[in-house]
Amino acid sequence: MQILDNVYPSWSEILDNALNALDAEYLEFLQTDNSYFPDRNNFLNAFKTLPLEKTKYILFGQDPYPREESAIGYAFIDGKVGDIFGKNGLTKEVNRATSLRNFIKMALFCDGVLSDDFSKEAVSRVDKTPYIKTINQLRENFETNGVLLLNMALVFTQKEDSKKHVKAWNRFVKALLFSLKEHNIELILFGKMAEVLEKVDEAKSFRKHRMPHPYNIGFITDINAHRLFKPMRLLSL
Repeated sequence: MQILDNVYPSWSEILDNALNALDAEYLEFLQTDNSYFPDRNNFLNAFKTLPLEKTKYILFGQDPYPREESAIGYAFIDGKVGDIFGKNGLTKEVNRATSLRNFIKMALFCDGVLSDDFSKEAVSRVDKTPYIKTINQLRENFETNGVLLLNMALVFTQKEDSKKHVKAWNRFVKALLFSLKEHNIELILFGKMAEVLEKVDEAKSFRKHRMPHPYNIGFITDINAHRLFKPMRLLSL
């Protein structure tokens, strides 16, 4: 299947089975339609940069960013973002991406450089010297820690269709997890769309880390997020 071009060989058979678990009409849509993004060459990008044998976690977000230039096939990695930090704290592009902005603040909170003040002024006062500079470095740090950055739906068309896409991709997610049940992989569940995996038979054998979706301000101080992500030091060089 051409959609699988350039994925790691360790994922190929698993992904082929998972894609073929999709409804035939929806799979035809993925193979022929040009209205969705990331496009068919990019929505499986997470499987092209982290091989199965190095995967320790699968992070399930909701769906791609609703901007074509931002949605590049990785949960929370905004393709429009270059630098993370600017002279006034976070860059304009990070501030526009609410989920990413709150995730960065959560990581800074875990490092102890933010406390009860999460304003742009507070972020601007943080010494950025020990930290990564770019969004691509953040993706690399996730993958160094074995985190596969996925979403419950891998494509976006318009906001009104989000639930439809999540429902369609549910078959893919179930087949993926069924194939991985013998692997030592844990699931990171962001928000209500991912919480459904708590009740899915194919996910029962996995250890799960449940937390609010990062677009909620409460994510910054969520204890489950801190327990999981603090040791990863995702912002560190």
